[in-house]
Amino acid sequence: MEITELGWQTGFGPPTRAWLALPSPRPAGPLPGILALHCHAGIKSVGAERLITTSTPVAERLRHECYGGSALAERLARAGFAVLAHDAFAWGSRRFQLTPAPWRLRDMKPADYDTAAALHESTVAKYAGVMGTSFAGAVAHDDLTALGVLAGLPYVDRLGVVGFSGGGGRAAVLTALDPRVRASVIACMMSTVDELYPAHLDAHSWLLATPGIGHGRDWPDVAFARGEHDQLVLYAADDALFPPEGMRRADSLLRKRFAEAVGTYRGVTVPGPHRFDEPMQEEAIDFLAASLSD
Repeated sequence: MEITELGWQTGFGPPTRAWLALPSPRPAGPLPGILALHCHAGIKSVGAERLITTSTPVAERLRHECYGGSALAERLARAGFAVLAHDAFAWGSRRFQLTPAPWRLRDMKPADYDTAAALHESTVAKYAGVMGTSFAGAVAHDDLTALGVLAGLPYVDRLGVVGFSGGGGRAAVLTALDPRVRASVIACMMSTVDELYPAHLDAHSWLLATPGIGHGRDWPDVAFARGEHDQLVLYAADDALFPPEGMRRADSLLRKRFAEAVGTYRGVTVPGPHRFDEPMQEEAIDFLAASLSD
């Protein structure tokens, strides 16, 4: 496997840091490209670094807590994909410096960056709203830029996206925004809004509380997009972040919508808590390989 660190400028803020993972030796002919979207996890000091093998303690801890100890981007590359994993807006290389400190942090003196960044997210969401967008919109801007980088590689000819938790919500949004996405995997990030809010509102970040969601457009509608792609949603039966009835309703709605669509839908519920472990990753890899085959 071959891993290369990349970087680019999005047009605002610091440059984006990313990693490109390729199978080695690289097969002859074009490769399917996968954009791997890192989770939120309440940790913004690192971003996509949690999806590759590094010695950074925080990233290593996240791999074990969220991904079953697996480096997702590398595992996808070993399966034959060209994989790009980038830091999203507000994470890792794209994080805020917090100097000078925002008003609410001036007297609090948080112990570490991640504690401060958690308190700062609502400030970012406020500012994004003033500027006519949203926190999720700024993140989607970075994801669209990264998808363009992946699509521009001369040996990539078809595109898929995969994300866990907050990354799964980003996968749904990106699939809805860009018709080049042929296959999408959402792991542990799907429910209907009526069941999710308000009881579970504080369990999630501003990424899932996008202004306007719930008014004529539900999260299954976002995942359905145009219905022209293949969609896998992995649900965890004991996921504390999502109500069981909300997950069941979302699965039912997606099955009905895709039944009359060009694309396909597969919903899989696994026992256990919120995570994207190796068996779930294997399900995702098999799905992406089938959907993006020549």
